[in-house]
Parts: sequence; C-alpha cells; structure tokens
Amino acid sequence: MGVLELLFIGLYFAVLVGLSFYGSHRYQMAWLYHRHRDDQPVPAARDDDAPWPRVTVQLPIFNERYVVQRLIDHVCRIDYPRDRLEIQVLDDSTDDTVELARRVVDHYRALGHDITHRHRTHRMGFKAGALQAGMEVAKGEFIAVFDADFLPTADFLGRTVPYFADAGIGMVQARWDHINRDYSLLTQAQSILLDGHFVIEHTARNRSGRFFNFNGTAGIWRRSCIGDAGGWQHDTLTEDLDLSYRAQIAGWRFVFLNDLLAPAEIPVEMNAFKSQQHRWAKGSVQVALKLLPRLLRSDLPFKVKFEAFVHLTSNFAYIMMVLLSLMLPLTLHIRVDHGWAQAVLLDLPVFMGATVSVCAFYVLSQREAGQDWRQTLRLLPFVLSLGIGLALNNSKAAIEALIGHQTPFVRTPKLAVEKRGQIIPPSVYRASKNLLSAFEIGLGLYYSYAIWYCLSNGLYMGVPFLVLFQVGFLYTGLMSWIQGPMFARRRPEALSNPA
Repeated sequence: MGVLELLFIGLYFAVLVGLSFYGSHRYQMAWLYHRHRDDQPVPAARDDDAPWPRVTVQLPIFNERYVVQRLIDHVCRIDYPRDRLEIQVLDDSTDDTVELARRVVDHYRALGHDITHRHRTHRMGFKAGALQAGMEVAKGEFIAVFDADFLPTADFLGRTVPYFADAGIGMVQARWDHINRDYSLLTQAQSILLDGHFVIEHTARNRSGRFFNFNGTAGIWRRSCIGDAGGWQHDTLTEDLDLSYRAQIAGWRFVFLNDLLAPAEIPVEMNAFKSQQHRWAKGSVQVALKLLPRLLRSDLPFKVKFEAFVHLTSNFAYIMMVLLSLMLPLTLHIRVDHGWAQAVLLDLPVFMGATVSVCAFYVLSQREAGQDWRQTLRLLPFVLSLGIGLALNNSKAAIEALIGHQTPFVRTPKLAVEKRGQIIPPSVYRASKNLLSAFEIGLGLYYSYAIWYCLSNGLYMGVPFLVLFQVGFLYTGLMSWIQGPMFARRRPEALSNPA
C-alpha cells in the first residue's frame, strides 16, 4: 500500500474506533440496567392527615392551535386537591392560539380551577424565559412542566409529589409514552429510539448513582432546587439538560419513575423530526462546552464524570458517522485489491461495537417497555438506517455548537395526530426544509453507486451494510422534500370554541 492509502486506512480505522467507543457504551448501559432493574425507587412514608403541598403546573406553549385545548383539558383532570394546585398557561404565541388558549382558561376558571393565562408579547429566552418568568409569580412549592404535545394522566402528581418527602430530591421525571407510536414507519422508529433512552439509559443512570436529566416535560421540580442551581437559563438550546446538570453538580438528587407513563405525541413529519433532533444535538454539545469543565474539576466520583462525558459528547458520533459515510465506499477497492481478510479486521470493531450493540440495546428496551420484541427485530434495519440518515443533520448541529454559531429555539410542530389512518391537518406550522436534504439525497445516490460496484465485483457481503446507508440517506432526504408541501396544501380553518 502507498502512503496515501495507509493514511486513509488509518483515518478510517480511527473513525471506526471512535464509533465503537460510543456504540459499545450501550453494553454498559444494558449491564447497569440489568444490575439495577429491581432497585425501584420508593417514596418516604407520608402522613395521610398532612396537607398536600402546593404545586404549580406550567404549560409553556408557542403557536399550538391544534393541541392547546387537549393539553389544558388533561391537566385540569389531574387528581389533586384543587386548592393546592395552580395552573399557568405560559403563552408566547403569535397566532390565534392566544385567543383559543384564553377561552379555554376562562372556561376552566369559571369551573373553579386556579388557572391563569400569561401571554408574553416577546420571546425573550424562549421556553426557558417563559418558565423563569412564570416561576417568579408561581404560588407552588413544586413546579411541574408539560409541553403542548403531552396528555398528563390524572395520577401524575399523586405519584410524584410523595418522593419530595426526602428533602434531598430536586426533580422527579416520568417516562414518555407515545400515543401515535403506530402511525407510520417513522413514528415506530422514533418510539424505539425514545424507549431506549428512557427505559434503559435513564433507569441505568439514575439507579446506579450517575447523572440523568429532566427531559423538558413530564417532570416535577422542587422550586428551591431550581433557584439553588441558578434558575432557567437560555444560553443553550436544551435548558432542561443544562439545569439538570447544574442541579446535580450542586448536590441535588433526582428520581426517574420508569413505571409512570406520560403519553405524548411524537412528530409525524420528517422535517419536524429533524428540527427536534437538531435542537437536542446542538443543545447537548452546548451544555458539554458549558458544564463539562466544571464537572470534571469537581470532586464527583469517576463513574459520574465518565458517564457525564459520554452522555454530553455522544453527538460527536454523528460527525464520525458522516466521515464514515464518505469513506466507506472508497474502501471497496481495498477489498477488491487485498481481499476480505484484511478488510474484516477494519470493519469488525464497528460491527461489534456499534451495530450489534445498537440491536441488542433496542431489543432489550422494547422487551422491557412491554412491546413486541419480535416486531422490533423486524424494524431494526430501518431504525439503524434512520440513525444513519440523521448523521448530516445532527453533525451540522454539533459543529454549529462547537464554533459558537447561534440559532433560535425552534419548536417542534404538533398536529394532534394520535392514531394510524388519521388525516393530518394541512398545517401552517410546517417545519422548513433546507439544502441539507439535497446532500442527503446525494449521499443516498452515492451509496446506490457503491452497491452497484459491489455487485459488479462480487463483493456481496458488503451489500446489506451499504443498503442501510443508502436507505437511511434517501429516506431522510426524500421525505424532507415530499412531506413539506403535502402537509401545507391550504391554510386550516379556524378552530371551534371550546365547549
């Protein structure tokens, strides 16, 4: 081999090692989950005669005409002493959501609920700014938060508030459930990805004494914990992750309730999904840059520091995935010239560390979540493809964070889609498409050529692996272009008044 070829293989191998590091970390998560699976958190005993503490439920919304009434309806059904419950609708909307939310709030206030509609005419600090502004006038000792796409269950406060009898508990997080899991192939894949994060990662981290994070919704905070940690801050796109780490560094402990489900709607449109992923990826890197130096200098145990490092930097794997995507087809001639024996030595680390670990991780999460793991096996190739297809989108987000490029908080459009076959409203909230989709389609065509090359040269063993890349990039790219116009054919009619 020539020098350039050796350098290329060296870089290729380095990328595989990096991907294997983050991929194989899932083995540790699965092991920690198995080890602590039965360590269920138990709230301290509560005096039945003692009054329930006052709770404020905050509902941050921005242009949520399709779901705001559904949200408020469910929150007002929460089973909690009415004289101890305050509801704040924190409305930053700029459309008819303002009037719709106000009418729903007036309806429930007339029924005796302590509910207020707080409309800001600016979006200073975006969601974090709205939460902080609401907290400054909140009556509650505890603050629960629900995003607009959630349908909180009646027992949410009854099952979370008792954990705060322990004065060291700062936050309790419920597990997300997915009301439109079976709507499409995209929502099925998202459900599997989210279940892996909640069922395995959150449980493993929390019960093993490592840090985990509030997910921005379906959780409840001790108000003094928020203040002690520095309050809601908006210098990152993931204010929830930021506050979570600051609070835990300050010594507060969190509780994750794997058996308390918080139903929610997940995006049904590709651009909305990619926008959400971009915000999460960029925000996590911003939090890493902001807090990792402080955390690593602290006196926290090594296991906490290591897990925090992996957690907060995991989106760097998408940058490596883009490099791998560009390099992998170029390695095909090495396989032709030198045979499969040497090539397998290069590919084995990423296959065992990333591919196999991902498959085992998500099959385990679906089994533990009570889903049909056999159905998960059938969906796994697509889940892998979707993860690959997100590489350009999420690596762009990570690079933007690294270079300090500022972008606004972009909300994920919600369309009140709850079941398969439901007609999607022609939404004015369509997420925008961009030039990145063209590059995704280009990479998909690049892999189509690589597959043809393999078939022409008898490299049949590599075809299934290349198909994962081809399908992933073509699916994310083409769906981004196709779905945008489909979901915005006409402006929707005004929504009816609440009954």
